Amino acid sequence: MATRRRGVTLQAVADRAGVSLKTASNAVNGTGRMSPETRERVMAVVEETGYKVNIAARNLMRGRTGAVTLAVPTLRAPYLAELAEEVVEAARAHDLVVYVTTFPDDGLRGMRDYLDQFNPNLSDGLLLSLPEQEQFAPADLEVDFPLVCLGARRTFGRTDRVSADDVVDARTAAEYLFERGVGSLAVVGARTEFAPAAIAVAVEGNAESRLRGVLEAATAAGIRLDPRLIGITGYDWTIGTGFRAAQDIIDSGVPFDGMMCLNDGLAIGAVAALRERGLRVPEDVQVVGFDNIEESAFLAPPLTTMDSRISWVARTALARLISRIDQVPQEPAHLLAQPTLIARGTTR
Repeated sequence: MATRRRGVTLQAVADRAGVSLKTASNAVNGTGRMSPETRERVMAVVEETGYKVNIAARNLMRGRTGAVTLAVPTLRAPYLAELAEEVVEAARAHDLVVYVTTFPDDGLRGMRDYLDQFNPNLSDGLLLSLPEQEQFAPADLEVDFPLVCLGARRTFGRTDRVSADDVVDARTAAEYLFERGVGSLAVVGARTEFAPAAIAVAVEGNAESRLRGVLEAATAAGIRLDPRLIGITGYDWTIGTGFRAAQDIIDSGVPFDGMMCLNDGLAIGAVAALRERGLRVPEDVQVVGFDNIEESAFLAPPLTTMDSRISWVARTALARLISRIDQVPQEPAHLLAQPTLIARGTTR
């Protein structure tokens, strides 16, 4: 292992490798034109001496801060907390620092105010997890700094968006339940009262898109979704809300043998409610969740869930943001994760 020598400078590296200071700088920073042998010689000296690149100086020379920002509505949601961890991890491979912050998703101006206040002198670009409640227009996403959005809201072709395909994912999950004999399906996680005509044409929103996928699968299977079996949770997708919504569904008296929960937190609560009422999972009721958060694998029984590909979303969004920072010419795109169902113990 190379031993770091105190006070090693780039000039010392250049002298030892027998090249100019500029050539050494280009070799270390992966820029400039030189023979492979020259670059290898410089990098061998770097390894031998333990020279460390002055990241701050390099970024200053490039007109960069060396940092990007991830803004999310909350870090209390397990999915968003895991997303933040994945973005930070992915950024390390690019020698980038990630500032993680939140803005209020209260249906007012949380996201728009944050975009207005964003300072590109402190961060080279922004990864923005779009809010579920706030209404915004295309012009709100027309900013003068690199921006990549994440989540289930439309970006109107104004900026890149990276997300799971909620409609396809939910359709895949519901089909999985129907293939395993489910004949009456309950759903936990609707924002408002179930309106099939509106849900059938939904184009954005986690709950609306996922419910649309469930509806499409049920229609194809010839199964009617009973409104009494649609658990309304508003925007509160937590374990306690899932527990209470599942209780209400059970109390309706309408028989069901499958339950689709629109995130894993809701599913964890729903499974607890089913057990409290003496219903066995998966013998009496099969349950599927969404997002494949870490806790889902450690329930008893482990939760069958749709994997929202958090790691892929983080890496893809960061790579797209870096290309925007580097001013790579490309049209705004919607990049979709491929659906993956993780079959575990809550289904047969």
